[in-house]
Amino acid sequence: MLKKIKNIDINYIDYGEGNDAIVLLHGWGQNIEMMKPVGDRLSKQHRIIIIDLPGFGLSEEPKDILTIYDYVECIKELIDSLKVNSLTLIGHSFGGKISLAYASKYHVNKLITFGSPFKKEINKLSLKTRILKILKKVPVLKGLEAFAKKHIGSTDYRQASEIMRKIMVEHVNLDITEDVKKIKCPTLLIWGTNDEAVSIDCAYELEKLISDAGVVEYPGCSHYAYLERLDQTINVLNSFLGDK
Repeated sequence: MLKKIKNIDINYIDYGEGNDAIVLLHGWGQNIEMMKPVGDRLSKQHRIIIIDLPGFGLSEEPKDILTIYDYVECIKELIDSLKVNSLTLIGHSFGGKISLAYASKYHVNKLITFGSPFKKEINKLSLKTRILKILKKVPVLKGLEAFAKKHIGSTDYRQASEIMRKIMVEHVNLDITEDVKKIKCPTLLIWGTNDEAVSIDCAYELEKLISDAGVVEYPGCSHYAYLERLDQTINVLNSFLGDK
């Protein structure tokens, strides 16, 4: 489904059962499909909304540079238009950074992030190279490799449009430490100990900055820990959300 939010056509899917909504936000260069394995497993007890962030998937590319805070406002307007009253946010990587910024400003019941940066990032490998290396190494993710080559490769920094390159630069250079300190909702930080994109040290820094936060380590797992151990992720989320 498409909705025009702030003059941008934003694609999303909305399904599931329950009065409370879980909104899932994907990482840079990805789309709805990377969060759907989680959403599908939670949909029997919750309304699930998964969004293609502006510039990704079937959502329109912005005509101007969007900051993390602009993404927050887009998400807020979309959520309000969908009449969401009770909200839990789940975000991976770039989507997690947006989720952190969102929860620092607006009411969220609970917040879950997977490998989410919050400070300036420096990594020598290109996004595409890092993602494809991970997908090749992890058996459970091999089915996503073809998807990644098609959808993620096109948004690699060197191949992205000028607008998306500028948005990426803005994102990786933005430090939201002061925003994170304002988060009051219960927060769960799921992280792979072998995350080469965002070090697990960041998880423990976030835990100290957020008043009610806890870290769940996935030993030996990568930036895609939440998918590598999907069953464990669902069990942890069910416990955190109070589901049976």
